Order: sequence, then structure tokens, then C-alpha cells
Amino acid sequence: MMDTHEKWMNWALAEAKKAGQKQEVPVGALLLSEENQVLALSHNLCITNMDPTAHAEIIALRTAAQKMQNYRLLNTTLYVTVEPCFMCMGAIIHARVKTVVFGTRDEKWGAAGSLYNLSEDTRLNHQPEIVEGVLQNECMELIQQFFQARRKLSVKNNLIHTG
Repeated sequence: MMDTHEKWMNWALAEAKKAGQKQEVPVGALLLSEENQVLALSHNLCITNMDPTAHAEIIALRTAAQKMQNYRLLNTTLYVTVEPCFMCMGAIIHARVKTVVFGTRDEKWGAAGSLYNLSEDTRLNHQPEIVEGVLQNECMELIQQFFQARRKLSVKNNLIHTG
């Protein structure tokens, strides 16, 4: 099973890299049907689309819902390189996604076990299964490298403007 998760997470990682090339936070997602059909591939587009909701997960859910002609995405599996935030987990729960597989935790925004754990809140009408740590090192390195480069650029730009 872990080999299968790694296969699909590699697809999500390729999407995350596309986001990074656009100077977007490098998060990628893939939504898979029960029959292992790819319903959606996406990456963050918040900056490109000037849309705070354009997270990889939200785009994947929207794309799949249109493709399936149903807002309920029953028996699907969402692969995402970084733990979903609370906005994305809310949408995942509303869509009734069966399983969420993510690469690395997000200690500042994560809502699937880090900061919040919406998947275990029995007050909600759906609790997706969570699988974490798939290709964790690769996912973590990608996001860390992005923010390290961003910080270096910020320092450099600050020196140019104040120097």
C-alpha cells in the first residue's frame, strides 16, 4: 500500500514543483477515484489567480466535482504534499473525501493533526481517514527550500533598498 501511496505522491510532488516555478508556495495535490482514476491534478495558484482560496486541494476538489458532476466526492483519495489547512480540511469534509494522504506536516496551519485535527472531530458529519508521512522528506525539503530562497531574496532586497 505504501508503494502505491508513494507513486501517487510523486505525481503531487511534480505539481508542487510547478507551483514553485511560478513563485507560488509549492504544494501539489492529486485526487484519485476508487478505481484509481486521476480525477484532478493541481497546485497552488493563490498569487497567480489573486485568490486566497486557490490552494491545490481546493482546485483539485473543484476540478473533480465538475468532472464527476457531483459535489460529493465519495470514496476518493486526496494526495497532497503538505498537510491541509483548516479551509481545505473543511472543504474535504464537505466533499466527503474518504482518505487524505499527505507528505509533511504544517505546524503553523495544519488541520489534519498538527495545529488542529478536524478529521477526528466527531461533531462533524464526516471523518476522513488520514495517512501522513508519505515521501515526507521530499515534501519537506521542497517547501523548506522554497521558503529559504524567499527569505534570502527578502534580505537581499532589503539590503538593496536600505544600503
